[in-house]
Amino acid sequence: MSNIRLFFSKKITIEMIEKLDRSQSHYLNKVMRVKENESFSLFNNNGEWEAKILSISEGYVKFIVRKQLRKEETNKDLWLAFSPIKSNFQNFMIQKATELGVTKFLPIIFERSIVRKINKERFKKIIVEASEQSNRISIPSIEDIQSLDNFLKINSMDLVFADLNSNNKKLNNSKFSNKSICLIVGPEGDFTETEREKILSLKNVQSLKINENILRSETAVISALSIIYYSIN
Repeated sequence: MSNIRLFFSKKITIEMIEKLDRSQSHYLNKVMRVKENESFSLFNNNGEWEAKILSISEGYVKFIVRKQLRKEETNKDLWLAFSPIKSNFQNFMIQKATELGVTKFLPIIFERSIVRKINKERFKKIIVEASEQSNRISIPSIEDIQSLDNFLKINSMDLVFADLNSNNKKLNNSKFSNKSICLIVGPEGDFTETEREKILSLKNVQSLKINENILRSETAVISALSIIYYSIN
């Protein structure tokens, strides 16, 4: 079977006959050169299925679902709270964070945030493409931009605070509960002292010094997520 994977938002069932949208049909037919009777896979948060192409007509690919390949994932929730940054760096960060297993993105406006909005549709497109390419099933969600104060009211998470001023270089797994784990990374100008105090005042927070050097936001995200993943697995 082809290793082509496409995200399909509708409910998927065995023997279901459907059509891909025009964009995905073009990708299969014109880019990947897949022909009738060849197979590819479809996935969404409920699992992954093998599909066979029945016909290619008028710019649309018609397919039938043959069998389920994988069931839904049960990975631990891993969130990323971050300050919006310049689009080219942010796109890279979103892609890599998706590959590293983030399940929810939470954009936050900090006092020193320079970029103060995101393009959610562009965000979603990058997430779907990264999920297709990285062999994951679940698609991360995206929250609306919020203030730090509102974010800190969330009580359903264990917080990992990427803090340049910390001396702690290792996470303590015994401090993680059964809540979601959330990494919080600051803006390019770093956190203010007031913001640091607010974050560190929480009971369920661990500060983490990722590196002795000052890292770009996207580098800090990738490094910290890798540390967290290693710690919890």
